Amino acid sequence: MAVRKRFRIEEAIVGHMPEPDFVGGEIGPNHKEIMDELRAIRAQMANAMRGGGNGTANAAIEESAAREVAEARALLETYRAQIEQCEKLKVELDLIHDAINRTKGEIATLHAKSFNGEEMAKVNGELGAVVGGTEQATQQILEAAEAIDQAASALAKVDSADQQKILSEDIQERVVSIFEACNFQDLTGQRINKVMTTMKFIEHHIVVMMDIWGGVDAIKAHVPPIVDTREGDARLLNGPKAEGDVGHASQDDIDAMFN
Repeated sequence: MAVRKRFRIEEAIVGHMPEPDFVGGEIGPNHKEIMDELRAIRAQMANAMRGGGNGTANAAIEESAAREVAEARALLETYRAQIEQCEKLKVELDLIHDAINRTKGEIATLHAKSFNGEEMAKVNGELGAVVGGTEQATQQILEAAEAIDQAASALAKVDSADQQKILSEDIQERVVSIFEACNFQDLTGQRINKVMTTMKFIEHHIVVMMDIWGGVDAIKAHVPPIVDTREGDARLLNGPKAEGDVGHASQDDIDAMFN
């Protein structure tokens, strides 16, 4: 007579499954492995059933698990906050890096087109030519004016028509010389314009660099106080007064001292 097959759930609930009968004088295939698996399942279910009755132990396990979950969540929030701070720091560092690169570009442009030896030599040459041309023209005008004064004085003393004509021609020549000397202002204007172009170029790139780092107001906060360290007469020499300058005496102030 054949033995009815029993399922795992029956073995787990009912208990130990009896050894199967021999069928045809032989044990079925994998018999030992199946029995070991069934015993393991029954032992697990028995342990679970015994553990279900211990409420205190289960509560302690649940509390420990909840505490670990809470700690893991808190640690996760800490990591998330740190990651956000790192992202903000990276953005700031990228901005600083970009500002430094732009500033280096402006400095390189200034050095290449304004501060190198050739360009500054041109500026110095133009300013030197302005000073030299002004000095030469002034000397020519003064010499002509002096000659005119002498010729006018002589003209008043001579009676000869020939002498008067010679002196008159001399005066006319000196006047022409003055007109020629006054042409220096045209060359001077051209040279000054070249210098001003270079200065404006430098000023533009300096303003750009100031804007990169927050503008004029941000730079003013780092400007050291200006202290006049000049002494004696040098402290009184402030140069010609320009329109809008303060700290200079006007001509009216000087005239008032003599009234």
